[in-house]
Amino acid sequence: MSEFRIHHDVNELLGLLNVRGGDGAEVYIDLLQKNRTAYVTTTVSAHSAKVKMAEHSKTPEDFLRKYDELKLKNARNLDPLVYLLSKLTEDKETLKFLQQNAKERSEMSANAASSTSTSYSIPATSSKMSMQELEELRKKLGNVTASSNVPQSSEVIRKMLRDRHNKKNPTQPNPVFPNWVYDRPALIGDFITSPTPVGDPVVAIGTMPLAVQEQALVEDLLYVLIGVDGRDVTAQPVLGRQSRSFIVDPSLDMSIKELINRILPVASCYSTITRFTEEKSLFEYGQVNHALTAAIKTLMKEYLILVTQLEHLHRQGTLSLQKLWFYIQPTMHTMEILASIATSVDKGECMGGSTLSLLHDRTFNYTGDSQAQELCLYLTKAASVPYFEILEKWIYRGIIKDPYSEFMVEEHELQKEKIQKDYNDKYWDQRYTIVQHRIPSFLQKMADKILNTGKYLNVVRECGRDLTCPDAKEVLYTLKERAYVEQIEKAYYYASKVLLDFLMEEKELVSRLRSIKHYFLMDKGDFFVHFMDLTEEELKKPVDDIIPPRLEALLELYKSALRMSTANTDPFKDDLKIDLMPHDVITQLLRVLAIDTKQEKAIINADSTEVSLSGLEAFSFDYIVKWPLSLIINRKALTRYQMLFRHMFYCKHVERLLCNVWISNKEAKQYSLHSAKWFAAAFALRQRMLNFVQNIQYYMMFEVMEPTWHIMENNLKSASNIDDVLCHHTSFLDNCLKDCMLTNPELLRIFSKLMSVCIMFTNCMQRFTHSMRIDSEMRRLTLEHGTSASAERTEEAEKKRLTSKFLAEHVDALQSDSGFEATISKFDSNFSTLLLDLLDKLSIYSTNDCEHSMINIIYRLDFNGFYTERLERMAIERCQKTAA
Repeated sequence: MSEFRIHHDVNELLGLLNVRGGDGAEVYIDLLQKNRTAYVTTTVSAHSAKVKMAEHSKTPEDFLRKYDELKLKNARNLDPLVYLLSKLTEDKETLKFLQQNAKERSEMSANAASSTSTSYSIPATSSKMSMQELEELRKKLGNVTASSNVPQSSEVIRKMLRDRHNKKNPTQPNPVFPNWVYDRPALIGDFITSPTPVGDPVVAIGTMPLAVQEQALVEDLLYVLIGVDGRDVTAQPVLGRQSRSFIVDPSLDMSIKELINRILPVASCYSTITRFTEEKSLFEYGQVNHALTAAIKTLMKEYLILVTQLEHLHRQGTLSLQKLWFYIQPTMHTMEILASIATSVDKGECMGGSTLSLLHDRTFNYTGDSQAQELCLYLTKAASVPYFEILEKWIYRGIIKDPYSEFMVEEHELQKEKIQKDYNDKYWDQRYTIVQHRIPSFLQKMADKILNTGKYLNVVRECGRDLTCPDAKEVLYTLKERAYVEQIEKAYYYASKVLLDFLMEEKELVSRLRSIKHYFLMDKGDFFVHFMDLTEEELKKPVDDIIPPRLEALLELYKSALRMSTANTDPFKDDLKIDLMPHDVITQLLRVLAIDTKQEKAIINADSTEVSLSGLEAFSFDYIVKWPLSLIINRKALTRYQMLFRHMFYCKHVERLLCNVWISNKEAKQYSLHSAKWFAAAFALRQRMLNFVQNIQYYMMFEVMEPTWHIMENNLKSASNIDDVLCHHTSFLDNCLKDCMLTNPELLRIFSKLMSVCIMFTNCMQRFTHSMRIDSEMRRLTLEHGTSASAERTEEAEKKRLTSKFLAEHVDALQSDSGFEATISKFDSNFSTLLLDLLDKLSIYSTNDCEHSMINIIYRLDFNGFYTERLERMAIERCQKTAA
């Protein structure tokens, strides 16, 4: 079971139990992940668990009856469930909580039912009901009766199965027998029961001599054994799946009646088997049941031959009641086994794999009875033939031909084109899925390999190649499961190799991944230098102002950047394209991290008051991937690449802004400043910010992505199938996202605030430097042209007016040295506080959650121990708060 499935199941369980508060599902998931083991319920543990549950039950007879009923239906995972429930009864606290929860849920259901129930008003008995009121009451009573839980008839079940088949295969409708087949019960071979007897005997048989009674009863029994009523032994009508019972003339001698009661169970078994074979041989019940009924009918021929021989002896006058009992005894065990199997298949509504599971379990249960085991083995082999034919087509060619929905693998109509568009598309996981109740128990361990074998071949077949496994042999059922297990494993290894070679060699998967790494993980540094130099002015505009023609021009700019960089050698560079996202990277990441949580609903329902994005904030790459590479590089994987790219691209953008501030600061040094104290503080803060951004980039690229990439590359070389490739690729992306702090909302918010502080600081410094440049230029012009003509003075006055206007709009807060010094001090305080908070949180996560790679950021940013003392002080304060 995957971690996501465990997470979903735990959340569902907490919701059902109405558990609120606490540490949430994560605590229970961690416990399950650490403590889960492969446990197989044994017969001894299942029996003791059943006994324990019966002891704790208020109605043990009902519990045991229900257990036996489910066992008879061959219910899956029944014993593990009973074992789990028995363990829950040992925990008094859990038991008390479950009882309280059940009580609350029943009260809520009762309140909901009372609030939504329809009240029926019946007139008083003294008043006479009108025809309209009578008709209304009849309709209401009819609706109540129709909604009651009535067992479905065989006609309803057949219609339901037929409709399901016709819906799945509209071009191949299910054949239907004409109505006269069902209207003529004499064709079935079972008893025809009439409400009134054919005729009353003139003389009661009990008054006759014993010899006459015996001969009459022998003849009756020979008829009853083949489904025809006798004169003194008649069959009773049956309802549904009941066993047939008989009425014997009460005037018979007790000794004869005793012998008759010993023989009649054979007739009851015959009736059960006949009804089963006639019903389950119809098309609606599938090929496996049809093959089973055909095998049973073959065995029944021997029984009918025996009855015919006994009838011949009776005509010769040599068959007594004792001889009939003697001859019929060897057949009785066979008939009981066949009737038991028929009843179990019928009650369990088994089809396909579930029928084979039942037969397989019966075969092993009769280990001590060689005759019974041989009989069940014969039936299982016969019934498994159509199932194994479907299996062979699937594992040898990747084709499913399952018209009656019996096979363990089910096909769903999904479009593989959506895999490149839909983030949540699960084509690989949901195009072909396992249906648990259709898996034969003897193939349970091989179910995943069977599924994957056909999936691998199907992918290659959809690319225009028709493959057949060279080791294809007929798969036959046997008690030695190693025989068909070896065949399945050979087919699996062949399919794995074919698809892996197809993707790795012909479709060049690794080269494709390297191409994506060049652009999305910023592997080619010179490319991004060229690209940002060419497009920075365009991308500074608001994203709404970048209209399609300009976007096309942007595309040409980046192509020219490709031609001027080392990325020009990439054969897949034309598959790269530009995408402008509707959200900034932080919002996108928080939306993904908030999936299936309350935060997601809050984000979705929030007002759309987001700040307008610039092209730089919305910019991202996209990549064109075609089938079958889209199985690996799907939309979910590309979205993860985009997150990493936007995160690093944003950091690169902030770094360039800080470097531009550094260049501007070098120019500002030549200007005459009243005091250099606050200016030096600004220089130092800029250097600290630049050091932070550059070290974060170095950490992400050289301590996270490069080592993780090399691990993935080595793993891909040793991968044996496409599922391994998917697992390694997904693991690579997950590790990169996690180690780059993109999966932790708390770290992500702090990092986002730090980036915002850096950008606001650069904007402030650029405005100040610009104002200083204008002020210096004005002074220079004043000195050079102090004695100019009035026209020149007018021009200078206009320049001063424009300069004053600019300063009034942009640097009102920077009119004095003290104001600028306070602004720089505020930036320094905010940046230091956020950076300390980030380092503190990184220290906690690297210690508590064993995220050892994140501690490298602390070593890089605190290389000289500048923040060590304050971090230690924060840790002490945190410990004191915890202790208090």
